[in-house]
Amino acid sequence: MATKKSKSKPKAKPAAKAKPKSAAKPKAKAVTKSKPKAKTKPVAKPKAKAVVKTKAKVVVKAKAVVKSKPKTKAVQVKAKGKSSSPVKVKYKHIAIAGNIGAGKSTLTKLLAQHFGWEPQYEDVENNPYLMDFYEDMPRWSFPLQVFFLNSRFNQLIDIQRGDKVVIQDRTIYEDAQIFAPNLHSMSLMSKRDFDNYTNLFKTINKLIDPPDLLIYLRGSISTLVGQIQKRGREYEENLRLDYLRRLNEYYEAWITNYKAGKLLIIDVDKLNFADKKDHLAQVVQKVSAELNGL
Repeated sequence: MATKKSKSKPKAKPAAKAKPKSAAKPKAKAVTKSKPKAKTKPVAKPKAKAVVKTKAKVVVKAKAVVKSKPKTKAVQVKAKGKSSSPVKVKYKHIAIAGNIGAGKSTLTKLLAQHFGWEPQYEDVENNPYLMDFYEDMPRWSFPLQVFFLNSRFNQLIDIQRGDKVVIQDRTIYEDAQIFAPNLHSMSLMSKRDFDNYTNLFKTINKLIDPPDLLIYLRGSISTLVGQIQKRGREYEENLRLDYLRRLNEYYEAWITNYKAGKLLIIDVDKLNFADKKDHLAQVVQKVSAELNGL
């Protein structure tokens, strides 16, 4: 009997050992470990920040667009300024052409005083070749013409860059269309020099604009000679009549074919604007009429 009781006690012990086998506690731990996963939700916050940053970029771009508007306005203001300026819209450059002794310098001065324009005269007094040219035309014809060409080209650059109305004594076209061809035809300028000069003028002509109004002073040889003698320039005393006649022919041919801009012809045989105020008034009236039509 005692032996049977001792055998029954060991059977109760395994029941007590069954408690550790319970998986309930480990499951609870697993649940508690999963809670930190819920804390991972703040990861979404950086995404929200990223969205905010992108919005900021959009705002910056929008500001850039706003800043660009004043630039376009500034351009418009400048454009309006150009169109509203009477100098830009109407005229800026008036030029006087004519043979030696026609009265270009005199009329340049008188019109500049009347209209308030800025006069630009032919650089005669400071020309280092002029006296030598009248003494020996074949020797000095080419350097003389190059000097005049360069001088008038500089004048035109100043006119185009400036904002004043300028009246110019003699044009750059007269050098190339009249004086140089005449010297060449009279064998006073070699073909080599004439070709060189012509090519130089063609290059310059691409960079300049014609005058808004060209005033041509037409005069007979007798009127021109009388004016030359009246002003008494020493270097003009040796001018030959055939030289003046040939120049007049070139002038008439050039004016007949002039199409670069507006043209006004003044007959100096009939209008002595230098000595008679009523004649000057007629010239001023004619010039005003042409300018108002621009």
